[in-house]
Amino acid sequence: MASPDSSILPAVVRDHQREILQQWIAEQSSGSNARSDLLSDAELRQQSSEFLQLFREAVQAGNLGNVMGTEWQGVRELLATVSKANAIRGFTPIDTATFVLSLKRPLFQQLTTDAGSDADLLARETWTVTTVLDSLALFTTEVFQRSREEVISRQQQELMELSTPVVKLWDGILAVPLIGTLDSARTQVVMESLLQRIVDTEAGIAIIDIAGVPTVDTLVAQHLIKTVAAARLMGAECIISGIRPQIAQTIVHLGVELVGAVTKATLADAILYALRQSGWSVSRGRS
Repeated sequence: MASPDSSILPAVVRDHQREILQQWIAEQSSGSNARSDLLSDAELRQQSSEFLQLFREAVQAGNLGNVMGTEWQGVRELLATVSKANAIRGFTPIDTATFVLSLKRPLFQQLTTDAGSDADLLARETWTVTTVLDSLALFTTEVFQRSREEVISRQQQELMELSTPVVKLWDGILAVPLIGTLDSARTQVVMESLLQRIVDTEAGIAIIDIAGVPTVDTLVAQHLIKTVAAARLMGAECIISGIRPQIAQTIVHLGVELVGAVTKATLADAILYALRQSGWSVSRGRS
């Protein structure tokens, strides 16, 4: 690669910034590169103009061989902002990388003109531009991927919280209907939500219904025991309901004792027990 002192890239970008910008915007707006459904023309123009200005400042500062240097900090910050926004808006990693890679054609065309008949110079400058833009494209992909993972993680957390509601059945009686696999992360959410609701409602009884939990192993049983123990420390009695015959056999086979918890076969039985423990009487009315 040519050194910063011998490269004509800084001069090319400085002297032809407007033409390069126009060609670049046209490149992004054409064919499969266009994403007008997610980014308006005005936003595209502003984003491209800001990037090209920062790109110009970076190449003039030198250090073309290391886009992670301090000279490129402004470029990286802008690309990070763009990548994070793209991850939220629904762009793909290819779309995000194409924002940078589509700048190659306008730069190559201008370099070809300025290099004239000097084939060696054109080859060096082409390699310089390719290396710089490829490195920046990889940077955008990395930031995009991290941002997308953060979005997915946040959505999973929100779904987990929605899938473990704590319902107030009666004065002083709460219920947590569990559906699906119960793992450490979800149990933590259940425990935190239940304890907070116990504090908020001053409930004395909490029903944990596991009728929708497909399997119960040693780990799941330990999670239940921890939840029961935490609730008891808050002054609430726990009832575990929805224990099917297969689950009951599994718990016995594992030798696990649900210490401190009352167990009931169905949610209806648990509600009836909870009402009686609270001093309510339940009788069948006559029509």
